[in-house]
Amino acid sequence: MAYFITFEGIEGCGKSTQAEILSRALQAETGCQVVATREPGGCPIANKIRAILLDADNNALVPLAELLLYAAARAQHVAEVIRPALAEGKIVLCDRFTDATTAYQGHGRSLDLALIENLAQLATGGLTPDLTILLDCPEEVGIKRAMARINAASGAREERFEQESLRFHQAVRKGYLKLAAENPARFIVIDGTRGIQETAEAIHNAVVPRIPQG
Repeated sequence: MAYFITFEGIEGCGKSTQAEILSRALQAETGCQVVATREPGGCPIANKIRAILLDADNNALVPLAELLLYAAARAQHVAEVIRPALAEGKIVLCDRFTDATTAYQGHGRSLDLALIENLAQLATGGLTPDLTILLDCPEEVGIKRAMARINAASGAREERFEQESLRFHQAVRKGYLKLAAENPARFIVIDGTRGIQETAEAIHNAVVPRIPQG
């Protein structure tokens, strides 16, 4: 029953909330063990890299260094968390994966897409999600939501990407939609502007029939 699901989308699209809701629902309905994780991060070493990547004080980080840090965090995360869980027949839900790097560092930062693909293959050993949920919403809506969440939270302010220009976020969104169009068998695009419960129901109805039984 091993099955690998990823959630993608621009800042503030609601993917983290929806990944958590789906994780609880699948655990209750399928009887399978569900591992919910995220990128960057997901394990102690990758979490330390996450702190570097999302800290707004690190605005001098150049795009290539940013890309390599994501690849390093992903290699550790896949080896330590994702592959072992899949090998044990678990369902893995990951908040962002390789598509995020293509969208953000490829389309957003304009780094070479072939280089990004090669690094993804190297870091993951060729691992590809079985299903990707893309929560799509206008950039202005996403950024407004993301900043409200950050301002309401305590602890470290992970806002390096929220501080990017609107043009950057537009490029990221276009990159995501391009990936979805190029991989229709893997991607399900969900309207991220709707309410939490309505969105959760749409995701549930789209995902459950795709999960192998038994």
